[in-house]
Amino acid sequence: MNERALMTTNIRIKDLPDGERPRERLVEKGADALKNSELIAILLRTGLKGVSAIQVAEQMLQKFGTLDNLARAGVDDLKQVKGVGRDKAVTLVAAFTLARKMAGELHRESPVLDNPEAIAGLLREDNRVHEVEHFQVVLLNTRRKLIKVETISQGTLDTILVHAREVFKLAIASNASAIVLAHNHPSGDPTPSEADIKVTRDLIRAGQLLKIDVLDHIILGRASKERKQDYASLRELGYFYA
Repeated sequence: MNERALMTTNIRIKDLPDGERPRERLVEKGADALKNSELIAILLRTGLKGVSAIQVAEQMLQKFGTLDNLARAGVDDLKQVKGVGRDKAVTLVAAFTLARKMAGELHRESPVLDNPEAIAGLLREDNRVHEVEHFQVVLLNTRRKLIKVETISQGTLDTILVHAREVFKLAIASNASAIVLAHNHPSGDPTPSEADIKVTRDLIRAGQLLKIDVLDHIILGRASKERKQDYASLRELGYFYA
């Protein structure tokens, strides 16, 4: 195909050679065999003049860097990629949102939440899309099974307000015997701040008075080359009193 033809042709996935058609490859080999760009191309369906959907998907991955960043992008952010209009952007946002909701349903079936990794796993998908801090309380019964997760407050990029009365009012109303505190750091670094440590200790003391155990405070961030774990446990870091 010459250059002029490329400029006037809207390349569709079905126009590609059989070996490059991701839908057919998915049916033949399964979804896990496909690259991220191929899976995204299936959602995009078409590219633009002279560029296939797979190439648009590759440009998108290059722009956002990781699937995590892509999943957190809004419609307007996605539309900045050449070849991605409103409908394609809406499709992608819907797909990532469904994935998060499905992950949430699977985690709610977890029988016991008695360790930091289990709590981080429960909250990870919902929290990765937040651009400001969200403070949550995980309410547990006597067997450390999930009752529900409640969002207490939302803050600015690095500041959040938490009141003991709001935290424990929910715990009492839900008949929870224990709680886990949790919030996200939009910067991606889960290292606790002095304010995080102070809030944790204040809530531990309040819980002791009310006979409701504060088991941990999990701070959610993002993994990196230097930091393989995407969360921090204040209990593991030694900030809980013995």
